Amino acid sequence: MYDITLLTIIWASVFIASFAAHKTKLTPVLWFLFFGSLMVNLGILPVEMPAFIIDFAEIGIILIMFALGFEENSENFIRGVKKAWGIALFGALAPFATAYTTAYYFWQDSNLALMCGLAMTATAVSLTMVSLRSEKLQTSAAATGIMTSAVLDDIASLAMVAILVPMATGEATLSVMGIGAILLKAVFFFTIVTLLGAWLFSADKSPLRKIPIIGRFNLRHFVAMGDSQHATLSMLLVALVVSLLGHEFGFHPAVGAYMAGLILKEEYFLHQEKLYDRTKRIIDDVAFSWIGPVFFVVLGTRLIIDVEIFVSVLPQTFVLFFGLFFAQIISASLAARYTGKYSWEDSMMIGFGMLGRAELAFVVMDIAYVQNSILSTEAFYTLMFTAFWLNVAVPLTIRWWKPYYAGEKPMPLSKIQQATDDTSA
Repeated sequence: MYDITLLTIIWASVFIASFAAHKTKLTPVLWFLFFGSLMVNLGILPVEMPAFIIDFAEIGIILIMFALGFEENSENFIRGVKKAWGIALFGALAPFATAYTTAYYFWQDSNLALMCGLAMTATAVSLTMVSLRSEKLQTSAAATGIMTSAVLDDIASLAMVAILVPMATGEATLSVMGIGAILLKAVFFFTIVTLLGAWLFSADKSPLRKIPIIGRFNLRHFVAMGDSQHATLSMLLVALVVSLLGHEFGFHPAVGAYMAGLILKEEYFLHQEKLYDRTKRIIDDVAFSWIGPVFFVVLGTRLIIDVEIFVSVLPQTFVLFFGLFFAQIISASLAARYTGKYSWEDSMMIGFGMLGRAELAFVVMDIAYVQNSILSTEAFYTLMFTAFWLNVAVPLTIRWWKPYYAGEKPMPLSKIQQATDDTSA
């Protein structure tokens, strides 16, 4: 019953956090993170969560990303990928260089600095998308830009993890074949997802519809089985299958879940608007009310405050946080503006949305600190504190920027921006 007791405590904190978010007008994610950190430091939650809670939290982030993908329009996403290459490239290079330089300055260890740079490269898109959703901006152009950039970012980051970690541990050297294999797996995964969207999940327009047996099967029939009583179950099954497929190709399962949601369309519900609305409402409730929030509470428990270590790494945390804060916003915003041709409002929102650090950052820290002892204790806690405050900055900056984004307030420095645009034109 111990695991059930922990889940009860976490759900109680989710309830209180949701109430606090409503009263303070802040995104619930911020409160979920806060309560997770508070409870682990007070000893209410354990430092090492049992496997049940960890797996439950993993299901939560899968459901969140599936629900977000389900709301997105696939055509918009594809168009966004074409505009996102610069955001992904420069939005990753700048934080990598900043973290690497800062870490090397403080600890004079190139392998340690390499792991710090790698940990601070990938964006925690799930945190950003949930924050955008709380502001009703999850289907905005900025949200699409963030998600598409993050997908490309994930591909590059996964490739870097596979290449740089063996180099840092001395187990391998740089290999063209190794890089090629990683990129090939990424291409193969997205090709499979695209084929699923074009054939298996298509309604009546599949290019293979005339093939016996195979051509008769599509997601429309899958959803309609049993008089559509199992529509929600069929959707969640698709999400988990594609998540597992993505995991097999080296991606975080949340990326696969988002892609599964992306290729599902309202037309699969046989024009039963009530069924579609009911299914979407159930999935949103599961993802954002009672399973998904567990992920963010558990994420908050990663920040364990040891006063002596906390004080000792304050200078490093301060420098790294503000360095990454400005490097990420400036690089991603300028890339969005000048390579993606987004408006300044969208560009700044994309910059703020790229601040979060979560899944891949903690994977790298676990590999470098726990499994291989590349990171020192000071470096590990510096990264932990920095990642936490970057995550806190995401909902706060998005909330601050929303009035400017919506046109409710005039853009800051609008005259300077106009002059810059005129000069570049």
